[in-house]
Amino acid sequence: MTKKYAPATNRNRQPILEILEQIIPDKGNILEIASGTGEHSLFFAPHFPEQKWIPSDKQSECIASINAWKEDCPTENIEVPLCIDVIKKLWHQPLLSRGIKVIICINMIHISPWSAYLGLVKGAKEILPINGLVYLYGPYKINNQHTALSNQEFDRYLQTQDGTWGVRNWEDIESIANDNNFVLENKITMPANNFSLILRKSS
Repeated sequence: MTKKYAPATNRNRQPILEILEQIIPDKGNILEIASGTGEHSLFFAPHFPEQKWIPSDKQSECIASINAWKEDCPTENIEVPLCIDVIKKLWHQPLLSRGIKVIICINMIHISPWSAYLGLVKGAKEILPINGLVYLYGPYKINNQHTALSNQEFDRYLQTQDGTWGVRNWEDIESIANDNNFVLENKITMPANNFSLILRKSS
């Protein structure tokens, strides 16, 4: 198995961890959607040793990389990664009995079609109990305006790669969340012109 590397992980993992340590409850398992290389899973899981960290991705090479990084984990709470594509309608069904209370999704929404976010939230609504959390990290627009020139340039680049990709408007993120019984509990400014969005299931 071959490890993959994402340079941004080393830059953002500590600031993200500081948020996760504040919001993740003491009990309940954690599902990571679009785990990518697996480096975040390896870094975060040991900080929540009493909970199962369930990584996932839709790409086979990422699943292999997650498994490779999993072997280096000092704790045994990283689960075998799941193959999950949140665009698929019933992706959430195998997870209903896994005791998941938090879903984490880092840097996926802008490099996926909008339907991926819609599927993520709809599945999260079924998986999570009341007060369960969805944590989103990445660049977002506010009132349809970029928060930095670098994000605007990044957005243009993404759309040259795939016309369905792009930096999303956080008001649209919130609107879809509200439609699925989530409230945007907090929006936290992060380094490198990113944000942490914390959605809580209200009913």
